[in-house]
Amino acid sequence: MEIVVSELLKKYEDGKLSRRQLIQSLALAAVAAAAPADAAAQGQRGFRTTRLDHLSYQVRDYKRTRDFYSDLMGMSVVGDDGKGYCQLQYGEAHGVGARARSFIGVRTRAADAPAGRFDHVAFSIDDWNTDRVKGELERRGLKPRLQPGGAGDTPNYVSFHVEDPDGVGIQISGIARRGDSLYKG
Repeated sequence: MEIVVSELLKKYEDGKLSRRQLIQSLALAAVAAAAPADAAAQGQRGFRTTRLDHLSYQVRDYKRTRDFYSDLMGMSVVGDDGKGYCQLQYGEAHGVGARARSFIGVRTRAADAPAGRFDHVAFSIDDWNTDRVKGELERRGLKPRLQPGGAGDTPNYVSFHVEDPDGVGIQISGIARRGDSLYKG
C-alpha cells in the first residue's frame, strides 16, 4: 500500500494526476486494501444475513389462517395449492423472482403435530456459494440437509436446513450464481 501511495503522490507532483484523480485513486486504494481483511473477518464470523426469507407455520386449518393474515395484515396470498399450503407474502421486493419478498409459509399440520407451531425460520444470506456454505455448516458440527432449487422465477434458489442449539429448524438460503455447483443456467 505504501508503494502505491508513493507512486500516486509522485504522479501528482509531476503533474500527471489532478488533485481530484489523486483523491479518487487514494480512496480506491484504501478500499481495495481493506477488502481482504473484511472478507477474512466475515469468513470467521460465518455468513452475512440479508433478510428474513420466510417462516414456516403449521396450523389446524390453513384456509382460516390464510384469510386471517390476508384480511388483517394485508398479506398477499401466493402459491395456494388448495390442498393445505400457501404463502403469505409481505414487505418490499428485493432481488428477483417469487422469493424476492419475505413470506409466511402456512400449511395444515400433520395429524400428530401440534397446531400453531413455527417449524422453521429461513434466512437469506449474501454471496451464496453452495460448497462454501455446506463446508462452513459442517465445520461448525451441523448436519446440513440440502434443499435444491426453486421453480418458475427462482430456479437457482438453494438452501440448507440445520437446527440451532435449541433444536429449532433453521433454513439458510441463497441464489446459486454462475460457477456454483447447483447453478441451473
